[in-house]
Amino acid sequence: MNNKSSNSQLKVVALIPARYDSQRFPGKLLKDLAGQTVILRTYRAAANSGLFNAVYVVTDSRLIYDEIVQNGGKAYISSKKHETGTDRIAEFAKDIEADIIINIQGDEPFIHQKSLRDLIHVFEEDVEKEIDLASLMIQIQNKADFLNPNNVKVVVDNDNFALYFSRAPIPYSRDKVFETAYKHIGVYAFRKPVLERIAQMPQTDLEQIEKLENLRFLQNDLRIKMVKTDKLNFGIDTEEDLRKAILYLKNNKNK
Repeated sequence: MNNKSSNSQLKVVALIPARYDSQRFPGKLLKDLAGQTVILRTYRAAANSGLFNAVYVVTDSRLIYDEIVQNGGKAYISSKKHETGTDRIAEFAKDIEADIIINIQGDEPFIHQKSLRDLIHVFEEDVEKEIDLASLMIQIQNKADFLNPNNVKVVVDNDNFALYFSRAPIPYSRDKVFETAYKHIGVYAFRKPVLERIAQMPQTDLEQIEKLENLRFLQNDLRIKMVKTDKLNFGIDTEEDLRKAILYLKNNKNK
């Protein structure tokens, strides 16, 4: 597809859902990460990427709201509790002007600019609007990551559209190899009308079993384009993740 037929003027907005009461690591978004809170680092990484027309944190917590606004950022307090981050940003998204809305998890302070740019690019090239939403995946490098239920795995078709997501090690290998396995990175890019549709969908059985909202998307026949990245980043899901992140920043002071 040539550039003449691409959608080069898309308006793209980044929304960062931020819940204070994490089950695995309560209050993690306000934990100190080498001089800045986790949520502030995530917000600034998105805002400083230069890719978005606007960036907002969408939260149910006054503490998180104040942390962003008092540091010069933009935030919105959702009117009610939501089961998922996607549901939370959908409440705010209905009132903003955008073609593409990118959901960046609040615990992803190391999301890479190139990965975000690649997500936007698939919509610029998708003139026929065959893609409902897009997300990122990276090849798994070791057995421990493959077996870890905190690492969500994704299986794709020949065109890199998602077939299934799971916390289980998929695809199962009888030969005990994992070279074809991919880890899902929890960043989503939605067409705005698709996000609005998702907000009206009830949770599905598979979503509730695996605690993965992306299974709701698949069960409602949405097409999820998975974009390969080689940019390693990691979320803050546990106290151990936070310690690793602090060490990473100490060893990469120019980041």
